Amino acid sequence: MSAPTPYAALADDLRAPVQAAHQDYLSRRYFSSLNGLRCLCIAAVMWHHSPFANPEGGPRILSRGFVGVDFFFVLSGFLITTLLLREESRTGRIAVGAFYGRRALRILPVYLLLVTLLAIYWIAVKGQSDIAKLPYYYLFLANFLKEHIPLLSVTWSLSVEEQFYFLWPALLVLLPAAARFRTGLLITLTVICLLISLGLADWLGLPRIETEQAIFKLPGASYMAVLWGALTAVLLHQRTGYSWLMAVTGWRGAPLVFFLMLALYLQLSPPMLVGWAALGMDVLMALCLISIVIREDHVLRPVLTFAPVARVGEVSYGIYLYHLIGLHIAHEIGRRVLPDPSQGLWLVTLLFVVISIAMAEVSFRTYERFFLSLKGRMSKTAVAERA
Repeated sequence: MSAPTPYAALADDLRAPVQAAHQDYLSRRYFSSLNGLRCLCIAAVMWHHSPFANPEGGPRILSRGFVGVDFFFVLSGFLITTLLLREESRTGRIAVGAFYGRRALRILPVYLLLVTLLAIYWIAVKGQSDIAKLPYYYLFLANFLKEHIPLLSVTWSLSVEEQFYFLWPALLVLLPAAARFRTGLLITLTVICLLISLGLADWLGLPRIETEQAIFKLPGASYMAVLWGALTAVLLHQRTGYSWLMAVTGWRGAPLVFFLMLALYLQLSPPMLVGWAALGMDVLMALCLISIVIREDHVLRPVLTFAPVARVGEVSYGIYLYHLIGLHIAHEIGRRVLPDPSQGLWLVTLLFVVISIAMAEVSFRTYERFFLSLKGRMSKTAVAERA
């Protein structure tokens, strides 16, 4: 047998660090910066609903706090797909039933409590005739509603995510496991979503059903963000994809550069973030995400792992669901204690933030903790599953 050539030996030497880094990535049980990223996402959403959002004549980026939801979508698609792929690698199969059980214990208790209490308040107490909308919330179809029950408008994004959670694990089980096939499928679905967001749903022959309460159609941009997160997970799970992404995002300063690029993009991109504009945003968000999970010692780690920042991220699900209630209470307090509420917007905003975080913290430490303990007993997962 002939000795390896110098070029082959050099190639092996170059591949060895990437292989070791990939094994470290696959064995990592926890991505330390993701709670910090969740904090950034929920801060953007709260800014979007604050009294200071959409300043007239201000920088465009200040009117785009809503993209925090898109970043949540990318993050969710990544985490869920990573969890499923690692379970498959570890056990040789994906236990779809157990996955649905864990997701139900994480998502449903707070969600169903919120929907039920607010529905009782607005329908039974306030006398609004919105009872026909309730099935859309309970069945996670709120993203199709024409109008929402007050303070429940944010639940549209939960519907998008739950629809993804319902379909994607089943697809992974039923379809071939080859990484190239899964990558191709995700790219195909992303292209379809792009075409829909460009207004080509009629050209694709997709149905549109309208009822008194809702319009059933496929909203391309929302699903496109989740698919980009899933594609990110598939690429990072395989060694070839990981090596490509390592070359682009695997240097310590990469997160700072990509987050600045995203901020610049949000400032300079067109007023409507649909079609190609949405695609560009999703790609940059995916690169930001990759840059903070592909290595732990990145330059933004001290910020994203700072204890208060990480804690806000940890309870961000509750903040997201409760923050419109917090805003409502803050406005009511401002209206009662301030002679001119328009002159006390900073106080209202401060109250809004404090009340929202406090509600989420109390909920997490009491009501949610019981269900999270049940979820923990169901599975010892390799990745924190909360998305």
